[in-house]
Amino acid sequence: MKSNVMGARASALGAGMLFGVGLAIAGMTKPSKVVGFLDLFGSWDPSLAFVMVGAITVHLIAHRLVRRRSSPLFDVKFHLPTRKDIDRRLVLGAAVFGVGWGLGGFCPGPGIVSAGSGSLGALVFVVGMTIGMLIESAVARSMAGRAADDVGGSTTT
Repeated sequence: MKSNVMGARASALGAGMLFGVGLAIAGMTKPSKVVGFLDLFGSWDPSLAFVMVGAITVHLIAHRLVRRRSSPLFDVKFHLPTRKDIDRRLVLGAAVFGVGWGLGGFCPGPGIVSAGSGSLGALVFVVGMTIGMLIESAVARSMAGRAADDVGGSTTT
């Protein structure tokens, strides 16, 4: 089976749209829902936990069904992560994600869905998120370039 780029893109678009509609129906595009969930000692709102449990349940079932296939529908093989270690970049990235989520009330999915509605707060969040992703990418490329230079053992005299 050959890679089907158009099928993969259509599938990704459909999944993203379904995800966005689900977030909107569940009210997860409202920062007050996230802040309410994180407010453990005030007026705690558990609705985000129910959405998470529902999403995890759907994922567990779908993952088991998909892994029974010999290959994905729109590619020749599955592309799964192979690293299992926890490094400084992972921990730092998770911390930045959590702080941004707590301060802004958005994580990437709901932020993009809310930005589509023209919400100024969501638009600012998505612009900031995009800038952060570009900075991280540039830093990672720079670090990879330095590591390649160190391995190459340049000997300028």
